[in-house]
Amino acid sequence: MASIDERARRVITEQDIRGASPGDTIAIGESAIVTPLAADLARERDVKLERAPRRMAFRRYKIALGADHGGFEAKEALKITLEELGHQYRDFGTHSTEAVDYPDFAHLVAVAVARGDCDLGIMIDGAGIGSCIVANKVPGIRAAMCYDDASAANSREHNGANLLTLGGKRLPIATLRQIAKTWLATDLTEDRHRKRVAKIDAVEEEYVKHR
Repeated sequence: MASIDERARRVITEQDIRGASPGDTIAIGESAIVTPLAADLARERDVKLERAPRRMAFRRYKIALGADHGGFEAKEALKITLEELGHQYRDFGTHSTEAVDYPDFAHLVAVAVARGDCDLGIMIDGAGIGSCIVANKVPGIRAAMCYDDASAANSREHNGANLLTLGGKRLPIATLRQIAKTWLATDLTEDRHRKRVAKIDAVEEEYVKHR
């Protein structure tokens, strides 16, 4: 049994229910509309719809989006998710499954976020690790490689991550889309976490100023 976070969606449809397995719980927003077909299907499939407050007031972001050949298909699928959630995005490539080097695209995404051209970044390669390493070389970037809802929420709420990296060859596309949804719906709000993130930034600044 799994918990699926759909608190960012305004309307829960039959298609949302079909993506869940029997026994799963779908967390939905307090004011979300559930279509009659969705409600009927949830009962038939023993899927629980649980109204819950969002972690934050939903915001729309401009996303720097990138991938190498291993993440291309997931990137294209994620575009649909971003559009459904009302986010804008800028696609930095790659634009096919032809082999390319992930550092080139991770760097473009990270620079766009660091310069403020985009609010947040999402980069997808085969495993998500390499792109995370590259992105974190760019001053001002706090990239996190996430693999489930819990790591996605933690990276934003506790660590103030501004760039998400994903493993396009390690998880199903549906799971990658759910991770991105959770990551975008979570924010750094508590002072105790803000203080710790400030210490992360201070470490970076210590080395940047001595270059």
